[in-house]
Amino acid sequence: RLGADVFFFFFLDEEKHELFTRCFSGELANETLKIVYNFRVSLNDKSGSSYLVYSKKRTLYLRTSTAPMENLSSYDRVYVENLNTTTTFQIPLIVKDNVVGIFHVNKLGGLRKLSKEEIKFTERLCEQLAIAVNNSHLYELTERERQKSEKLLLNILPKDVARELKEKGVSEPILFDGVSVMFTDFKGFTKIAETLSPKELIKDLDACFVQFDKICERFNLEKLKTIGDSYMCAGGIPRRNKTHALDCVLAALEIQDFMNMMKSLKEEMGFPYWELRLGIHSGPLVAGVIGEKKFAYDVWGDTVNTASRMESSGTTGRINISGATYDLVNEFFDCEYRGKVPAKNKGMVRMFYVNGLKEEYSQEGDHKRPNRKFWEAYGI
Repeated sequence: RLGADVFFFFFLDEEKHELFTRCFSGELANETLKIVYNFRVSLNDKSGSSYLVYSKKRTLYLRTSTAPMENLSSYDRVYVENLNTTTTFQIPLIVKDNVVGIFHVNKLGGLRKLSKEEIKFTERLCEQLAIAVNNSHLYELTERERQKSEKLLLNILPKDVARELKEKGVSEPILFDGVSVMFTDFKGFTKIAETLSPKELIKDLDACFVQFDKICERFNLEKLKTIGDSYMCAGGIPRRNKTHALDCVLAALEIQDFMNMMKSLKEEMGFPYWELRLGIHSGPLVAGVIGEKKFAYDVWGDTVNTASRMESSGTTGRINISGATYDLVNEFFDCEYRGKVPAKNKGMVRMFYVNGLKEEYSQEGDHKRPNRKFWEAYGI
């Protein structure tokens, strides 16, 4: 109807106080399209025609601009040069007296002269477009925020628990018959922490815990929490499985391997280093979500307390497991019996050190990397 062949929306970015290209229709060269799509207009009095439309909340229609190029704003100059036009037809998109965007109508080489009726028709059309475009934008913002919230929730809670919480509003505690819980703790943490600035301390601690997170994810373990320099995770929750003890020990081997590598690097550079105690125990426990605001997925039961005692009764650089965990993994791992060791509030408890995978279950007999035979048995 207007004889136009180029249409695009400028949409308002309220946070940055800018206008940006929201969508575009027209036959333009790829380079020109790229310029138009990447273009952002700052909302100030140096921004030319678009700012005038935004601030005055009125349509701007110029059949022919007589202003010399050097007098145009840098923003207007881009459109004149790339659309090869001296025509300007911009209509503000207004919702509840607020400009939410600007609709540009143009034609390569310039628009023909428009009548008052045609201008009024376009303005009425833009009144409807404003509502539709604004609703679409609000939906996208809502969806984006929903995705952010969901991502944050999944960083706090296991996927299944998060889904139950969203669908039902609550998550029921569950009794698990077989779970393996792992605790780690750094030796001499307080002493070394005194030699580091708070920033350096957090950086080093974060580097370790980020690596622990990756290892846990790789071996299907659920990270539960960190308490100071202690790290806690478990296998067999929130989804039950029969390999929880194997998963925990494999992860423990890799964690200690990582810590040994860090120790070697820091020793070479003359930096203080941390060594790690690590303990694992297997048994029943209850898992669920506690709290209403700062909620967390947590576990309770004697299994948790015993796992903590395995860590505190262990030796730095080694993996200390209970008799219950040993009974689940001894077919695959070379373990060293420590005898019955006193544990706080537990009396004498059977404990074992894990030296590594048995040779027949490790790649090239390195006692670290599971081989095909291991994974075949693991699948059973």
